[in-house]
Amino acid sequence: MSGLLPLAEAQARLLEGVAPLAAEPVEMTGAIGRVLAEPLHAFRTQPAADLSAMDGYAVRADDLAGPWHVVGESAAGHPFAGTVAPGQAVRISTGALVPAGAGAILLQEDATRSGDALALNGQGDPEARHIRRAGFDFRTGDPLLEPGTLIGPAQAALAMAGGHGSLLLYRKPAVAILNTGDELAADPTACAPHQIPASNGLMIAGLARPFAAGLRVSDPVRDDLDALVAMLASCEDCDVIVTTGGVSVGDHDLIRPALEAWGAEIDFWRVAMRPGKPLLVARKGRQIVLGLPGNPVSSFVTAVLFLQPLLRRLSGMRHCLPRSVPARLTAPLSAGESRTEFVRAVLDGRAVTPLTERDSSALRSLAAANALIERAIGAPAAPAGSEVRVYPLENGGVA
Repeated sequence: MSGLLPLAEAQARLLEGVAPLAAEPVEMTGAIGRVLAEPLHAFRTQPAADLSAMDGYAVRADDLAGPWHVVGESAAGHPFAGTVAPGQAVRISTGALVPAGAGAILLQEDATRSGDALALNGQGDPEARHIRRAGFDFRTGDPLLEPGTLIGPAQAALAMAGGHGSLLLYRKPAVAILNTGDELAADPTACAPHQIPASNGLMIAGLARPFAAGLRVSDPVRDDLDALVAMLASCEDCDVIVTTGGVSVGDHDLIRPALEAWGAEIDFWRVAMRPGKPLLVARKGRQIVLGLPGNPVSSFVTAVLFLQPLLRRLSGMRHCLPRSVPARLTAPLSAGESRTEFVRAVLDGRAVTPLTERDSSALRSLAAANALIERAIGAPAAPAGSEVRVYPLENGGVA
């Protein structure tokens, strides 16, 4: 279709030259959900000393037959102070320091104890494998995480175990979302017949929230050039501005002239995709503006394919674009047309069922979908059982 930018080219142009935002030190309690800005190395050895991996008794490695005399206890956080001599054993719990002189652990279920007398019960012998050796996980100076790593619960735990009380993390972008259109009603409980609830802002905010800081959503902005320019000007402290609606070719579609009056330069407009053709990208200095279509399904799909990748890049993530997986159709799909199409679908394991509703205003089918099937331009008709590429919408699209 003449004048439309191919999807992959549009995504590349959006991300071209976009660098992560400035990095800042962040205490560990605030690190989850942020992206690491520098290589992370261990400041300490983990474990710092030999620890028991099981509950039982610590004995010498050259004294495995028993019997033994129990001379004390090593509990987690409360080590045994002495040295284990031949014929002696120390009661030990999981995570406790292995006493000096000991080299094997007798599991408590393999032991018979009467008072301080300890013997084997015939079920198993003491073994060195029940000891977590010092440094088996990592040692001081070992690399732990690479730049660009998203800090999740496991990564935060690793960093803290490695001796870090804070991390150098990329700043998350500040995002403003502008609902535009005279037809929008801020209150869904007081919506006249000529109005629709302003639900796009809430939806886009949900898609942006995992990757954004300082997220703000405007009340509906009327279709008035001066009002739109004023709203854009009020967002000059934001890294990304998202508009919904007003980017098509109607008499009341004023986003493009408003952006130009505000001083932004249009990078590109209209992409060869369905839904989502009227997508617009503009820039003003460091700020990036995404003009999403007003129809809710179009707005959702373009946010998944453009807004989320942009926010990931600004947040410092290495992998920005959504990833597709192969799946088998449970029902046929017609041939692809002149635009890349994204079909709402239900993914169950590796089987995917396309939903029949394709209208870009139909929210019920969007809410029922947990995946988008990608249909390339001119793709041949696909019978049931064919393999297709699918974008899972984990957690409703927020992954």
